Amino acid sequence: MKKSTSQWLLLLCVALSFFACKDAASDQEQVIVEETASVLAPITNADLENAVIYEANIRQYSEKGTFNEFTKDIPELKKLGVKVIWLMPVFPISEKNRKAKGDLMVEDIKDPIERAKYLGSYYAVANYEKVNPDLGTEKDLKKLVETAHDNGMYVILDWVANHTGWDNLWIEKHPDFYTKDEKGNIIHPKGTDWTDTADLNYENKKLWDAMASSMIHWVETYDVDGFRCDVAHEVPTEFWNYAVKSIKDVKPVFMLAESEKKDLFIDAFDMGYNWEGHHIMNELAQGKTDVNAWDEYMLRVEENYQEDDILMNFITNHDENSWNGSVTERMGEASEAMLAFQYVIPGMPLIYSGQEYGMTERLKFFEKDQIPHEKGKVWDMMEKLGALKATNPALNGGKEAASYKRINTSEDSKIYAIERQKDDHKVIFVANFSNEPVEFKAPTIVGQLTDAVRGSESNIPANYTFTFPPFGYRVWEVRK
Repeated sequence: MKKSTSQWLLLLCVALSFFACKDAASDQEQVIVEETASVLAPITNADLENAVIYEANIRQYSEKGTFNEFTKDIPELKKLGVKVIWLMPVFPISEKNRKAKGDLMVEDIKDPIERAKYLGSYYAVANYEKVNPDLGTEKDLKKLVETAHDNGMYVILDWVANHTGWDNLWIEKHPDFYTKDEKGNIIHPKGTDWTDTADLNYENKKLWDAMASSMIHWVETYDVDGFRCDVAHEVPTEFWNYAVKSIKDVKPVFMLAESEKKDLFIDAFDMGYNWEGHHIMNELAQGKTDVNAWDEYMLRVEENYQEDDILMNFITNHDENSWNGSVTERMGEASEAMLAFQYVIPGMPLIYSGQEYGMTERLKFFEKDQIPHEKGKVWDMMEKLGALKATNPALNGGKEAASYKRINTSEDSKIYAIERQKDDHKVIFVANFSNEPVEFKAPTIVGQLTDAVRGSESNIPANYTFTFPPFGYRVWEVRK
């Protein structure tokens, strides 16, 4: 049938209405997508209970040493149970008084090719509010933080509040921020060989405002989730209390102190370094002490710390690796047992860049270097331990940590056995912290057990005699 002009006009109006509605629906769908895009909520105490923290040495992480190269691997780190990424300092590095090695300064090296090798210490900050261009751009850093957040991971920055580099803009603009000798000359931190840095003077309260403002800049501009604070005990606790309160007015943050100083934990910091425990681990691995030393240490922790204080457990970090040796250098055949140990004791385990790949070398500190990237036994072990930490509340190590109980054995000077428990969840760790095989009995270890690292099932009868090789260990989940 032939349609009239009016009929054609009516059909045209209907069609236009249909497409207009379709476009409107499409726009509405787009709006909904944008409104429901995932945003990572600020870090909470609950997040800290089962977290693993990763120290990212961006310069040495890849051949290019850039944010972008590291960002590509963030989904891989998630497989290890990493929940917090700690970025070593991302700021421009001072050139004046830049160190090469020992007491040698870069400016004293005549050969330009040799001089160019030395990139300086990450901890000699030239500007607290800029990004080191060697690592990438501001946009690159923002992409790193966004990618971490998209993967349910938090990012904290390494903050150097005790000192700056010698060409930091504050040297000229605010010389009154610095410690001076009797002649009025700015000095490096006393009692150290950190001659590439200038000591800050916290008697000047204007410094407090400037430093806190710079920290807030990174929270507001880059949406970072907290700070790891270098030599935090060398800076007045009162400053940290002031600064952290100011930062938390902007956003809840996680604060890690490179310190064991007790009063830092009262108001400012959530977690500190387990330095004493780390040194005992080294001594156990080297046969310089026995298990009694760890028992005594745990008693001191219980007596001296508040119940909700968290300690970071580690067998390596950037200082230990570069200056005291790789894990295998310091711990030898005990390396694997000590890795498991750092996951099962109360606190938060640390992974340092390259550790996950079984790195056996020391990374250069002032020069460009690169970690290995070949997965092997250590990666597999970390993946299993990370999964156990993430899924079994018996390894909760935060402000409401699972209980920690020593299990008695017939060889308590060599065998270290503990039980961690939270509600109905239980994990048992047993290790031979000696360099010889040990036979022993542990009457309370009975029943159906699952080896969290090896995956095997065992039904341990009463009065069973265990035989562990030198530095042998087991991480058992108790099945009911």
